[in-house]
Amino acid sequence: MSALRIDVFSLFPKLIDDFCAESLLGKAQERNLLDLRTHDIREQTSDVHGTVDDSPFGGGAGMVMKAEPIFDAVEAAAPPRPLLLMSPGGRRFDQAMAFELAELAETSGGFSLLCGRYEGVDHRVRQHLCDGEVSVGDVVLSGGEVAACLIIEAVTRLRGGAMGNAASPITESFGESGLLEEPQFTRPAEFRNWGVPDILRSGNHGKVEQWRRAQRLHRTLRDRPDLVEAELSAADQKLLDTYPPVPYS
Repeated sequence: MSALRIDVFSLFPKLIDDFCAESLLGKAQERNLLDLRTHDIREQTSDVHGTVDDSPFGGGAGMVMKAEPIFDAVEAAAPPRPLLLMSPGGRRFDQAMAFELAELAETSGGFSLLCGRYEGVDHRVRQHLCDGEVSVGDVVLSGGEVAACLIIEAVTRLRGGAMGNAASPITESFGESGLLEEPQFTRPAEFRNWGVPDILRSGNHGKVEQWRRAQRLHRTLRDRPDLVEAELSAADQKLLDTYPPVPYS
């Protein structure tokens, strides 16, 4: 399996490197599943101060990242495409998009992320350099680095061999079923007089799987009914009737 290459362009590449050196992402790099390359945009400046921003034409609050060092950084690196700008106005990142980006390892080799700062980037970067924009939610951050780390982790964990259990991306929230994940329990079976559902200790794997499916449906219908697009099948309705929901409070 070829490594998924992700290039990140930032004024603070160490934020990316430090986060991605730990835990699953660090192991993915050691196993050659992730080829992460960060690029310091400031290295492409030519003045003694390393100027990467300037005041906006027409006036206004804050500063805007200059086009020249961004173009130079990207052109020098020749990164894999698409190049996506981290932006509140971009396509909403979700699990479906994570799967799309993970699959790019087998086609274009990977993808790239551009992290803005200040009041944003010169619009010509959007027009003539980037292939699209991506948002991690309706929130404004000081820069795109935190959002980029979120995307890198969400995508990398979908690569075969990145996680210890190959079934995890299938059964977890937004996985193959498209539902939220069911409640999970581990030892001890009794904790402060709160017990584990008996069915999970029954040893009846068929019943356990039915219970889990029912709990996914209960939770999704309660918390994210928008994820249940079609009318429930008779089989799913029977599961809901058979297995009551686990309380959440």
